[in-house]
Amino acid sequence: MNRTLRTVLIVVAVLVVLLLVAPFLIPVDSFRPTIEEKASAAIGRQVQLGHLSLSLLGGSLSAENLSVGDDLKFSKSPFLTAKSVKVGVEVMPLIFSKTVNVTGITIENPEVTLLRNPAGVWNYSSLGTAVAKSEQASKPAASRTATSPSSPTELSVKKLELKDGRIVVGTTNSQKHSAYDHVNVTLSDVSVTSKFPIVVTADLPGGGKFKLEGTAGPVDQADSSLTPVDAKLTVSALNLASTGFVDATAGLGGLLDLDATVTSQNGEAETKGAAKLSKALFVAGGSPSSEPVTVDFNTKYNLRKNSGVLNPSDLKIGKAVARLNGTYQTEGEATVLSIKVTGENMPAHDLETFLPALGVNLPKGSTLQGGTLSTNLNVSGPTSKLVTIGNVGLFKTKLAGFDLGSKMSAISALTGMKTGKDLDIEKITTNLHMSPTGIQAENFIAVLPSIASIAGGGTVDSKNNLDFKMAATLTNALGAAGSPVSSATGMLGKLTGGGGAGGTGSGCKQGTTVPFLIQGTTSDPKFVPDVGGLAAGMLKSQLGCAAGALPGAKGQPGQAPNPVDTITGLFGKKKKP
Repeated sequence: MNRTLRTVLIVVAVLVVLLLVAPFLIPVDSFRPTIEEKASAAIGRQVQLGHLSLSLLGGSLSAENLSVGDDLKFSKSPFLTAKSVKVGVEVMPLIFSKTVNVTGITIENPEVTLLRNPAGVWNYSSLGTAVAKSEQASKPAASRTATSPSSPTELSVKKLELKDGRIVVGTTNSQKHSAYDHVNVTLSDVSVTSKFPIVVTADLPGGGKFKLEGTAGPVDQADSSLTPVDAKLTVSALNLASTGFVDATAGLGGLLDLDATVTSQNGEAETKGAAKLSKALFVAGGSPSSEPVTVDFNTKYNLRKNSGVLNPSDLKIGKAVARLNGTYQTEGEATVLSIKVTGENMPAHDLETFLPALGVNLPKGSTLQGGTLSTNLNVSGPTSKLVTIGNVGLFKTKLAGFDLGSKMSAISALTGMKTGKDLDIEKITTNLHMSPTGIQAENFIAVLPSIASIAGGGTVDSKNNLDFKMAATLTNALGAAGSPVSSATGMLGKLTGGGGAGGTGSGCKQGTTVPFLIQGTTSDPKFVPDVGGLAAGMLKSQLGCAAGALPGAKGQPGQAPNPVDTITGLFGKKKKP
């Protein structure tokens, strides 16, 4: 028993000594040139390793540094760098025959730089293609094929990992890059000739999370960016303003949550899923929407042409649903959109919370009750400078808590206009032009049944400042008794033979048109009388009505007479020919 115990102890001691001493006896660093050469040949890039050491207990080779060169058409700086890399090896073949059989590769804290040129080509597209092209060139012409440029270099790894890395994304003609930290990539049973599982996770700028899980391969030997992928994509709380892909100064922002499937085959990628944008912001000077925007989408993207099609998709805000479809194109750093947005009879109240994202704020203390909104818009241009053109209509709603009369007190004093605490709206329609600098409204028409019909146009700048020129045609009367408008119209009526403020003896029953300006901001609008326009409008209206009652007045029924003829007729004078 004692002899057996001694034998076991001796064997254990010998093994311990071997494990401790063998790494120093095996010149593993001598394998470095061979490993660098084979790795460089496999990926078509210059690979450099630092000093190699062996761990028999871990069954791995370790390198102090790793550097993988970039495509020289993009950069002379490394494509990938890492402070350390571990290569799992089969120990027995290494000890007894000095053969390196790789079982796995783990790259610690790598930094990868992804660059895209103005043509939309990425620097990783050529990984491995140089080998394929050289192999193809070395073949006899008769053995080359158009569809298969070469037989892929046989390369397989049980497990390839990038741990706690950093990916920097940018373009060749800009110094503005975006960084993604804590990137982890795990590839299992990696082979260039077949599919293999892939899992990618990363932290996104602003605190978001990214995960891609599925399969990839076989690797495209002509362009690795065209390698087939079938995966599930999940993005949470991506801050659009901090991605670097949109211009934050343009006002675009929000937190994006995405749940989708990605299928790429033969150079075309199809993405289906649902996206939710919280705290959405679309123009500078706007404020985040309190209601999220969700989109059920289906899009196809041509990886060779860098262009895509957005198939008919649903955009939802509360119970309001609009339809989206269009195209998009990647041009250098920019993504250019051409999207059509249509919506019919959408609940107005549900859209109210989204208006601030477009730089439109309802007056303080007011809210939309009931009614519908319809729209037909075209959104086009680069994402940093989107321009939206089209028309919008609001129908049969009430702006509760908004006393138009109190806001238009100066105008009410002239006209005697009376309003309540709520504003009934039969319809508001306008043609819109929205850009990062603000909103321009043309052909603005508002029908307020108990007050007036309003027409005009103007602008809302990026700071929500209003500059509108409007004209209100009062619904019920020319003006209140005793008001300046009433006095003026009465005086002109007597002068011209009309019937006074309430109408004209000649049967002219035109309503009073009051021109005014809207200034201030969307949340606190200021209604200012246009005094010059008011006087000119009154004179024109009264002269036109009076002329119809004068004997011998020129003009046909339904036509306004020449004001000069009317005035000369009043004083019994004839106009000289």
